[in-house]
Amino acid sequence: MLPIQTKLTSGELDDALRYLYGDALEAQKQKYLALVNAFEGAFGESDEAMLFSAPGRSEIGGNHTDHQLGRVLAATVTVDTRAVVAPRDDNVVRIHSQGYTPLCVTLDQLAPNAAEENASEALVRGIAERFTQTGRKVGGFDAVTASDVPKGSGLSSSAAFSILVSTIFSELYNNGEISPVEQALASKYAENKHFGKPSGLMDQVACAVGGFVTIDFEQPDDPKIERIDCDLAALGYGICIVNCGGNHADLTPEYAAVTKEMGEVAQVFGKTVLREVDEATFYDSLGQLRKTVSDRAILRAMHFFGDNARVPLQAEALKSHNIETFRRLMNESGRSSFMLLQNVCPTDVNERGLALALGLSERMLKGLGAWRVHGGGFAGTILALVPLDMMADYQAQMERVFGPGCCYRFAVRPVGGVKIG
Repeated sequence: MLPIQTKLTSGELDDALRYLYGDALEAQKQKYLALVNAFEGAFGESDEAMLFSAPGRSEIGGNHTDHQLGRVLAATVTVDTRAVVAPRDDNVVRIHSQGYTPLCVTLDQLAPNAAEENASEALVRGIAERFTQTGRKVGGFDAVTASDVPKGSGLSSSAAFSILVSTIFSELYNNGEISPVEQALASKYAENKHFGKPSGLMDQVACAVGGFVTIDFEQPDDPKIERIDCDLAALGYGICIVNCGGNHADLTPEYAAVTKEMGEVAQVFGKTVLREVDEATFYDSLGQLRKTVSDRAILRAMHFFGDNARVPLQAEALKSHNIETFRRLMNESGRSSFMLLQNVCPTDVNERGLALALGLSERMLKGLGAWRVHGGGFAGTILALVPLDMMADYQAQMERVFGPGCCYRFAVRPVGGVKIG
């Protein structure tokens, strides 16, 4: 039996696993034991094998504010990407992700490889390149991974994978000294420069830091980050993600239009992003603005100013455990996304799953919970804050409408990427 198997079966890692997964301890132990067996099958036995985990994340407040250098409120969740990892004595990274084709990356060459665009290899190579640029060390490893972060859920499975890789480099070759923010910046670099995705930084920061976290992007290379401790269950509430389905394939123009139109408003004032625009000046100039930009661009700018201001208020409500204020602000954010940002109903009139889920949530929760679009919008998921005594009925109703397994409850995980043992 490998040392890591002994640690799992003996209970030596129980406290660490319970800290991450709560009451799901035994189920998670079985998942890790299965992953150890898969590692042996893929790479053979290794006395140096160890366990790693990186969580998915949820957007709680600040919808489409990050690309305008605004504020967001996010939280890591108890679904994660897990790995069994062993170091190598060369510069080769081999990763077998369950359900995917195995990858192999040689770190002797770290420049972007066009053939790897939109592939996991690009993320590994890009993170390694960024770390070497900042004086960090990288090296080879073997890993078998499995993920419970559902694709298309808005919980950011890609950021969980990136933070997993950066955490492995940190622990194996840098004594665990690479900070969560540094890991997030390297992951963003990899997505932008290697993977070919013009992502922001919210997903990576949230997955790296853990817990509730507010992020202020006014200085994008040095974002202000504050972690908040708050146990929603102790306040009588849980959070659900409802996957409403819908086709994301043709929505790229819809997403791009949000950033474009907000930028058009900022440009009228000689600025690049709305964070640089004075809100009072914006409202004083509405008559002139309508001669230059579309009404929808103006509405989307109104959403930015409102949601950006709500984030610190939500943070204060969480800090003081004022769940009623937090719930009210979450609903205000949801209404703003629906009415002003207009990212609930896409151009295709047959795609109204988000609107339907929000309408049902309002009817079912009867003013006792909160509901909002989750993430980019137009299709995909909503987020609901649900009283615990209404949770079973809420989940059952959503699954009757949107299908079995569409509604999953999660808890807020207290940490980001970690080595468990």
